[in-house]
Amino acid sequence: MNCLQNLPRSYALPFHGFKCNPRKPFSCSINMMGGKNSGDIPRSMEVKAISGSTSSEKRSSSDSEEGKSEIYSHNMTEAMGAVLTYRHELGMNYNFIRPDLIVGSCLQTPKDVDKLRKVGVKTIFCLQQDPDLEFFGVDIGAIQDYAKKCGDIEHIRAQISRDFDSFDLRMRLPAVLSKLYKAINRNGGVTYIHCTAGLGRAPAVALAFMFWVQGYKLGEAHRLLLSKRACFPKLDAIKSATADILTDLKKELVTLTWEDSKCSTVEVSGLDIGWGQRIPLKLDKEHESWTLQRELPEGRYEYKYIVDGEWTINEFELLTTPNKDGHINNFLHIVDNDPNSVSAVVRKRLTSENPDLTKEERLKIRQLLESYPDEE
Repeated sequence: MNCLQNLPRSYALPFHGFKCNPRKPFSCSINMMGGKNSGDIPRSMEVKAISGSTSSEKRSSSDSEEGKSEIYSHNMTEAMGAVLTYRHELGMNYNFIRPDLIVGSCLQTPKDVDKLRKVGVKTIFCLQQDPDLEFFGVDIGAIQDYAKKCGDIEHIRAQISRDFDSFDLRMRLPAVLSKLYKAINRNGGVTYIHCTAGLGRAPAVALAFMFWVQGYKLGEAHRLLLSKRACFPKLDAIKSATADILTDLKKELVTLTWEDSKCSTVEVSGLDIGWGQRIPLKLDKEHESWTLQRELPEGRYEYKYIVDGEWTINEFELLTTPNKDGHINNFLHIVDNDPNSVSAVVRKRLTSENPDLTKEERLKIRQLLESYPDEE
């Protein structure tokens, strides 16, 4: 297996850090409108709260929620590489992607269950983790109890544990899609898929379901999704998860090196840990360099160094294409040693620009979803 990490010139030259600002996300301002919308929506929308007389207590609560929304939106923007805005204080918002599939933000009170029942929802599929719920003070137990009391709608949780994390999404998709597939077969009707903001995890799960089960090409499903809801699903995670199912998943030991013994700390972010975490490199005093060894599955990974607290790229390692603001990351691509092997050919096709599945591949995925062990 090869790790396409270093530029051809890099093995002949020492690694030196090229200082730059952290990669700036491209601008894709997303302020979603609450409520049902079965038609197209503009990519950028501004939503204003209705003004009126409120008590000081309500204003204080609203200010607190607005502050939390700002923090959450900032974290999304940093982690997802796009300017994403979520306003929890405006209530639940959603969009019909298909007549039987809705993607939206989280339910906030049991009353939201009734709103979804009115539009034919039979399955509420919640991808939130407990810290998401605690952050905004959502009482998930009350929502679940009310849904159970109604008797005509099922509330299901399938947590994706690391928010905004492409690698975690990749690893979790088979288990999550299995639970979703079984629920839809059991309940029929309309399915409501949500995370917290409905901008990352939920669109990705809906997109994977359309690709794996409903017969869409991935690009076709992606275009339909974006025509209905402005969002930012991680396409690479879906492609890699698909290839993982249909090929033999291999791993490679990767070594990252930073040539500079004078700095105090060197860390790396991205890779398989997400942008919200960092791994320290170890100082090799003999070679005056910092190194990190990590075993990674096949796939493409972006990362960045943090040297003495400053986000930095290594100009002698592979670099992404500059985004619209001119900012870049390092990346590496782990591939099979034999590019002509059946597994390598299939993975290359499934991680291409607009992959499609054969009838046999889609059947194999459905069989996996049906047989996948149920989670608690």
